[in-house]
Amino acid sequence: MGANCVFCAPSPQTSTVQVVVIFSGKRKCGKDYVTGKLVEQLGASTAEIGRLSAPLKKAYAEENGLDYKKLLSDGPYKEKFRKKMIVWGEERRNKDPGFFARKVFNGAQKPVLIISDARRPTDLEYFQRSDVDYKIVTVRVEASEETRKKRNWVFTDGVDNVESECGLDGREWDFNIQNDENPKVPLQTHLDKLILAIRGNIKEA
Repeated sequence: MGANCVFCAPSPQTSTVQVVVIFSGKRKCGKDYVTGKLVEQLGASTAEIGRLSAPLKKAYAEENGLDYKKLLSDGPYKEKFRKKMIVWGEERRNKDPGFFARKVFNGAQKPVLIISDARRPTDLEYFQRSDVDYKIVTVRVEASEETRKKRNWVFTDGVDNVESECGLDGREWDFNIQNDENPKVPLQTHLDKLILAIRGNIKEA
């Protein structure tokens, strides 16, 4: 791997991560809820959530004198700055595509790292590099527009029709979870299958 590689990361031998579970989905589809349930059932000693948006929001808050904790919330404060953060984040990614993913991966301390908010092809590409020895599991969470509206989703131009929301549409995923109020397949059924796949790739200490 060259010194100028945009996806540079520590060698796999120095990482505790054995499985990276990458979640993608539209706003208000319930990614945080599903990933929270997954960590709860895998156990806090085994799994942790890594949000690619966290280092973005932290750096953006520091540069602009904003409240980082409020930017992490799901309320109106974050929505007020969402468009500007998207533009700022794209500018940073154009300079260094692996910037945010690398920060999250380098900070991981558990065998299972759950990326709860993959949004762009480069997010997947960082973790799917050929120089790693952890296993990858990809998950797409879907919900109907009707369900998302009940969760206070409102279409916003410049947010819902840009790469950060649409960049991973149409891809194939290892698991697809329909997270509506009354899905044909219960969420727990999806989680049971997902947990089985994850545990099958964890090496015993």
